Amino acid sequence: MVAEQAGVSVATVSLVANGKTAGRVSADNLAKVRAAIDELGYVVDGIGSSLAKGVSSIVILVAPDISNPFFAKVISGVREALGADYQLLLSVTDSGQFPLAADVRRLMSLRPAGLLVDAPNSSFLADLSISGPLVLLDAPGLAEFAPAVNLDVAHGARQLAAHLAAQGHRQVAYVDSVTGTETFAVRRAAFLAEAATLGIEVAAEHTVETTIDVGAAAAAFAAAWPDWQRAGVTAVVCSTDTHAYGVLQEARVAGVRIPEELAVAGFDDLPYSATSSPGLTSVHLPAAPLGLEAGALLRRLMQGEVLERAEVTLESSLVVRGSTSAGAI
Repeated sequence: MVAEQAGVSVATVSLVANGKTAGRVSADNLAKVRAAIDELGYVVDGIGSSLAKGVSSIVILVAPDISNPFFAKVISGVREALGADYQLLLSVTDSGQFPLAADVRRLMSLRPAGLLVDAPNSSFLADLSISGPLVLLDAPGLAEFAPAVNLDVAHGARQLAAHLAAQGHRQVAYVDSVTGTETFAVRRAAFLAEAATLGIEVAAEHTVETTIDVGAAAAAFAAAWPDWQRAGVTAVVCSTDTHAYGVLQEARVAGVRIPEELAVAGFDDLPYSATSSPGLTSVHLPAAPLGLEAGALLRRLMQGEVLERAEVTLESSLVVRGSTSAGAI
């Protein structure tokens, strides 16, 4: 119908619809076909096209917790890098739970052009076992599996330990994530190691794990705080800002003054952290650049280019606010 409307061959319409007109379709015929497509409301059969080419224009992003505002910025960066040539499909599960490799493999029936995996662990990647363009995000120590864009979370964690030591804290608690991804292991290990060298103790009984959920973190803190308080804990470090929001919420309910009686800090530097009361001290992780760099790497792989660097690392930094320093905003 489009060919008949435009007065050209079906082959010409196919070239236009698939973006292969350079040097093969005249400007006049290109205009005629586009006008006919617009008039008839023609849409390319993506499934048929992918079957013919062996691959679709879909890029799949696997992420553990899309409800976290951090991922909105990651997604924005990925979309900017991919441009209009690719469609982004998200694969997510319940809050704090990582998708199963078997579920992701089923999505491969869509013949995606590429795959992005955020904050994976080694067992997931080993079980995934797929071929095709793959780029990892925030996957420290996993470059053996695929090209990766990582965040230097260890640097920010060490800065946080130094800041708390300078504020005089000696007994600190830690609220971790149950997700089990490598990035959480790195930030925890880096903080604990630096804290130990600076004379800060983080006792095993002063560590709890919850899903990345404000309510879950609040409940865990409420249960643990009486014992922590008796043991002299004066600061709580949370593996994400979302955990920290729960601690701040429950501390407010319990009448605990922040930061005079208890300092609270997190990781991610989410937008709300700058406007909460008090503002939340947090390790800033560059979410949008993370997505942008990963999307750019994947695009080059999908276009058959050889990568100059298989691993890119973006710096983290500590943002000090009122939750740990009375003099800060």
